[in-house]
Parts: sequence; structure tokens; C-alpha cells
Amino acid sequence: MGIRVIKGGMLTTVQDLGRYGYQSQGFSVAGVMDRRAFKIANLLLDNPENEAVLEITLIGPTLEFTSATIIAITGGDFGPTINGEPAPMYTALYMKKGDILKFGSARTGTRGYIAFSSYLDIPVVMGSRCTNLKSRIGGFKGRKLREGDYIGFRIKRRYLPFFLSRHLPQEDFSSDEAQLRVVMGPQDDRFSRQGIETFLSEQYTVTSDFDRMGCRLEGPFIASAGASADIISDGIAYGAIQVPSHGKPIILLSDRQTTGGYAKIAAVISVDIPKLVQRKTDHKITFTAVSIEEAQRLFIQEINELEDMRKAIHVPCKEVLESRLVAKRLRALMTETE
Repeated sequence: MGIRVIKGGMLTTVQDLGRYGYQSQGFSVAGVMDRRAFKIANLLLDNPENEAVLEITLIGPTLEFTSATIIAITGGDFGPTINGEPAPMYTALYMKKGDILKFGSARTGTRGYIAFSSYLDIPVVMGSRCTNLKSRIGGFKGRKLREGDYIGFRIKRRYLPFFLSRHLPQEDFSSDEAQLRVVMGPQDDRFSRQGIETFLSEQYTVTSDFDRMGCRLEGPFIASAGASADIISDGIAYGAIQVPSHGKPIILLSDRQTTGGYAKIAAVISVDIPKLVQRKTDHKITFTAVSIEEAQRLFIQEINELEDMRKAIHVPCKEVLESRLVAKRLRALMTETE
């Protein structure tokens, strides 16, 4: 009862929201790159918010289902098919035993997510099921999936109420430009006024040096206030933007190191990180500064938006309502005939 990997894709791993509480011991948080797409995938299936999913990158896998379950696919568009037929995204999909789910290369975005109603049978390691590729812990044997791997399901869950209503608008990752809102600091005082102005007014380009650890950008030089912007190493938050001596920003992501000695000019706010992690090489990035209060307001706004999505999928869709109306009329007609 589970899934068999026919092809592993470029980088397919088991992920959840991450492994917290161990950075002081040198373990990165890891976890999904696009938390919004991850949460929507689980929301569509009434899964726990932090239930483990498969995260796919650039080229997707091919999977065979050895038992029936329900799945949801979110994130970038990898042209998913089921038994050769196009499969809708952001929709609850019933998979039968023997069905083949196949993904191609990313048409839009770079990362996709597959959630399962039957829950992946992956052990919890240090409070999480996510894969830490550097430490080789968690997930499926601490590594990416490859041909021949098999992951079982923890439960048998093949029914969801309001099944036909479980679909949401697909996220659009087709743009080759993104404006990222940032909170300045904590070491923005290490940069000159001109350096800050350059950072907030110029356009930067996503390079091919972009992985789960971070994204290196190419663009105008960001000047420091002194001979060097280096600092004594301190902790690094998700989305922190380091600027080494070469003056080009590096945005640190899920598999980031736990500490670093380059000054951090700003941090991307949490609701905008999905815009970044779904970008491709040569896409353009600009930065806009916002206050901590504004970042918090936007975070709360997203929580409310996700809750509205949850409510929307628990309302019977038009087809369900129509079928109920037809059944009611038939019952009334049969009563009259009797």
C-alpha cells in the first residue's frame, strides 16, 4: 500500500515544514521551499498542516500507485499526467491501484508538491519527516528518490467529503520578474547609504547558482560602509540576504547553513519567499523595504486567505447541488405517483 518510484526526477525529496530546535547543534532546518504551495496541497486533502509531501524540482518523477489513495498537486506546472492523460493541478485526484503519475520538465515555476491523503510512511527523525540532504537524515534514507524506491502509506484513507468541490485556482508562476518585499537588517548599518539605495532601486538577475541552500544574484555592486562588511558569525534566518565582499546578494533558503560571517542587509518576508523559489535562471528580482509590522500584517493576511480556501472546498460545488436537487425532485415525483 504505497507508491513505487519508476523515475526519480532531478531532485524529488520528502519534505515538511522543517526540523526545528537543532540549529545550535549544526543541523539546518531544511523543509519545503514553497511553504504556500505545500500548505495548499495538504489543505486540499484535509491533511494536518505539516504532513509530509514529495517536493519535486525542475524535472518531475514517475510514480506507480500500488493502492488507491487521493492526492493533490500544487506549485509549478510540470505537466502532470495520469495514465497518459493530463491531470489537473490544485485539485483532489483519486488514484487507483496501478495508476501511473508522470511529470515532465517545469513549464512554469521550478518546484512542485504532491500531497497524499493516506500519509507517507516516513519515520519522524528529530521531530520531522523532512529530508536533510547534507546530513543525510530524515526523509527516505536521507536522500533524494531514485528508480526502484518504494514508500508505503501509514493509513488507508480513500474518502473525502465534498470531493467534487476540492479544487482551487492554480497559482501563476509564469512571470520572469518578481518584486520581493524585505525587512532591512540586522546588519544594514554595515552598508553605505549608496549601497542601500543600490540594493533597493536596482534590478538583480537569478543565476544558475540556485539550489535548496540559497540563490545567488547577479547585478550592481552593493557598497559597504567600510573596508569590509564581514561580521562575527551569527545565526541565519530563512530568507536572509547576505552580501559578501564581492557586493552581490545571496538569499539563503531551506538548506542554509546555521551561521554565517557575511553581513545581512535584509531578509525576504515569509509571504514573498514562494515568489523567489519558483523563479528560474535569468529571471529578474527587485527589492522593496517594508516594516516589521507590515510583514506581520501580510503574514496574518495569508493565514486568513488559507482559511478562506479551506472553507471554500467544504462547500458543495454546483454539480453536487444539482445532483441533490435532481434526487429531491425524483423523490417528490415518486411520492406523487404513489
